[in-house]
Amino acid sequence: MANESTAASPGPGDAASAAASAASAALPPAERARLAQCFQRGTQAAPTNADYAIDMFSLCVAGDPGNAIYLQSLMVTLRKKYAGKKAGGLAGLFGGGGRGLKKLALNAQWRDVIKQGVEIIKTNPTDHSCLLAMAEACGNLMLVDAQNVYLRAALDAAPGDAEVNRQCARFAANQGHFDQAIECWRRISKLKGLAEEAEREIARLSVEKTISAGQGMMGRAPAGGKAGAAAATPEAAAPGGNRVAELKQVIRDNPAAVDSYLELADLLEREGTIAEAEQVLAKGLAASGNEIRVREHVEDRQLRWARHKVMIAEKRLESEDTPDIRASLEKLKAAQLKQEIDIYAARSARYPENLTWKYELAMRLKSAGNYAEAIRLFQDVMKDAGRKGAVSLELGECFQKIRQYDLAMRNYQEAVDVLTDRQAELRKRALYRAGVLAAGLNDVDAARKHLQALAGLDFGYRDVAQRLDKLSPVKDKGSDG
Repeated sequence: MANESTAASPGPGDAASAAASAASAALPPAERARLAQCFQRGTQAAPTNADYAIDMFSLCVAGDPGNAIYLQSLMVTLRKKYAGKKAGGLAGLFGGGGRGLKKLALNAQWRDVIKQGVEIIKTNPTDHSCLLAMAEACGNLMLVDAQNVYLRAALDAAPGDAEVNRQCARFAANQGHFDQAIECWRRISKLKGLAEEAEREIARLSVEKTISAGQGMMGRAPAGGKAGAAAATPEAAAPGGNRVAELKQVIRDNPAAVDSYLELADLLEREGTIAEAEQVLAKGLAASGNEIRVREHVEDRQLRWARHKVMIAEKRLESEDTPDIRASLEKLKAAQLKQEIDIYAARSARYPENLTWKYELAMRLKSAGNYAEAIRLFQDVMKDAGRKGAVSLELGECFQKIRQYDLAMRNYQEAVDVLTDRQAELRKRALYRAGVLAAGLNDVDAARKHLQALAGLDFGYRDVAQRLDKLSPVKDKGSDG
């Protein structure tokens, strides 16, 4: 398998391109609905028919490999099926685990790596080579949350494996989880030939942790605690440690106690063990039978965690601007955008009359470059009179991107007419867009009208002064007296 630091760390240009393609790969509504039905069937079957549930969850993961909830549900069910049993089977033998996926990885067939990998872990969920290959595939597809799940599963399966810990450490460091990264290196520091490398990496990560101190709670050790202690023993963390232990006991006694899962996940999140909080929420979602209330609780936290990960990466970039950190930030932004598209699409389907979700989805699709679908949704949102000006501006930009210039100008003019002084920034943007497009269409009078109106509001806005100067038919000759 290719080295993760090389495969997952393209140059800035490559990262931006990959981010755009990953973000724009949103599922069509019909496929999303089909997978949601499969997930519902799997969730209902999980307590009594693990094999059927695994088949359903496997279809979900293969169809939407970036959906961490689908993947978590598959892994939870596999662990339940093989608890105390010896895993393995023909798929593992003939596929050769992660090694059998190497050819696909060398050809950058990342989705095929995941699809074939799913078939392997269905019979051997502890095949850490396969799990690492799937993690690498997710890294290259900018599916950061799923990458995290595969790496954690690999670490659970082979906690003493050097390559597993090395890749987990790299991933954790890129996420700003320095304590977890340090713990990975400590875990393998006594292995033959690794002492020097581990010592060097622990020292480097300790410096990075100091630089990033105060920039977020993720990966933070509790006060007075030992590095990595939060991830290893959350029950010992104060002040919520006793309550964490109580809630875990409640769940063991009553696996259907959904509210206990939610409270436990919130406590774990505050203690910095977000990966474990994700696992708890996945179990709670399965225990609830995919109840909407729980599903939306999970979605809200996914959105918040994604924003926080991006914030941490941005802070790291401010401290140390390197190609690797810049590429990691691009990956996180792409993952955040894809996740937002998935969640807002699900909510739009769930609440078709709620125009807010359609607006949020349209904004993300526009950011991802899916202008045709964004236009369709923005036109639906135009029913909301309160958003008419803002939506007209967004529509104008979408139409301009697909070179429908007359439609773009019509929407810019609508935005200019509707936006009020209370929406000053949007109004300035609309005037600027209308002026620049009019100039590009050689409509000098319209360009001058819009840009002069903008200059009257904010003469320092972007390059409006220079553009007006180029449109002036006669230069000011000044006056002698």
